Amino acid sequence: MRAFLRANAVTSLLALACCFALAWLGLSGFAWTDYEVEAQASLEALVHGHVAEFLRLAPAYGGSLIERAPFALLPGLWGGGSLAVYRAVAVPCLLASAALGVWLVAGMRARGASRLARATALGICVANPLTLKALEIGHPEDVLGGSICVAAVALACRLGDRRRGALLAGALVGLAVANKEWALLAAGPTLLALPPGRQRRLALLGCAFAAGVVLAPLLLVSGGGFAAGTKAAASTTSQIFQPWQVWWFLGHHGVVVHGLFGSAKPGYRTAPSWIGAISHPAVLAFGVALALALWPRARRAALPEREALLALALVLLARCMLDTWDISYYVVPFLFALLAWETRRPRVVPSPPLLALGCTVLSWLSFVWGPEHWDADVQAAAFLAWTVPLALVLAVRLLHAPPKWRPELRQETTVRALDSLVSTS
Repeated sequence: MRAFLRANAVTSLLALACCFALAWLGLSGFAWTDYEVEAQASLEALVHGHVAEFLRLAPAYGGSLIERAPFALLPGLWGGGSLAVYRAVAVPCLLASAALGVWLVAGMRARGASRLARATALGICVANPLTLKALEIGHPEDVLGGSICVAAVALACRLGDRRRGALLAGALVGLAVANKEWALLAAGPTLLALPPGRQRRLALLGCAFAAGVVLAPLLLVSGGGFAAGTKAAASTTSQIFQPWQVWWFLGHHGVVVHGLFGSAKPGYRTAPSWIGAISHPAVLAFGVALALALWPRARRAALPEREALLALALVLLARCMLDTWDISYYVVPFLFALLAWETRRPRVVPSPPLLALGCTVLSWLSFVWGPEHWDADVQAAAFLAWTVPLALVLAVRLLHAPPKWRPELRQETTVRALDSLVSTS
């Protein structure tokens, strides 16, 4: 561990500096954000010592607030107010992305990647403009969830043959699910990345235990309100209907659409009621279908690391495409998973992770630049123009990959401490 820290000291400092810059830019205030509407009242109750009220007022992602609760209490040490609490609960989310970036860069350095490639990978993790949007909107928990999901799959691939590793990988998935329910999509890739039999059962046990420990207080104190709210979020008939999803052109014009705070959204469509009813279940159904498609390959042996990471990236991309609520921060977990898949190549690839970089740029154009220059229909068409082909390419690559692409056929052994490769004959 000490050797790892010494080798990655500069990378860690750069990652922390980037996280500080994002926090400085994106956490200036919480007025008119989802944090003010959904999370502030709950966290204010916690800060003032009203634990039961904190649990009762928690939103559908109340598990995330519980996981970050210790950070909400830190500003009390120096008399910080509401703004300090708002900033403090975003800290673990940014630190998780920094840890992911340092780990990926360490592996790339061990495989001989260039400085430009390593800097690009670190930048996607800790200087991502979509992460900045997540902070501005008030949803840093998606950054945390994406980092945990990638860590769970990676841990399952590396230490899944050990009992403790399988339990820990499952526990990470459980923490991610408690953080936000979309992380259920990571369960399939994580389980398939473990050896069959006992290890997968241990992972399920770890997942259920971790999620249960976090969510039990909400279920007990809220008297069923939290469970009802979570169920409603999973299968909602809400009128939230964003341009960046595959259902957009099934909606219709004619009614003026208003945003959360009453502002009109010119050019927006309204969705038929049936789309709202099937959107979120369709996301989960896709995750189950992909896991079943990969099951014959993983029935007798664990899924290789890159295939498991690619499966994770694909289901997270499908979440963005199928969810009518899709918004800028939804894409961050997908970018993290795609970056991990692209950088965990067994061979030395000195070039930067161009696919993850390109998707970051396209996401920024779709979610940030596009709304200021295009009407809603053009935004939808532009989003589908790159996500649909990308999803098809990733699916073909995952389901019909030639054996020569599979890393387990290479005669190499990974030295876990420094991620270096040692050729064997």
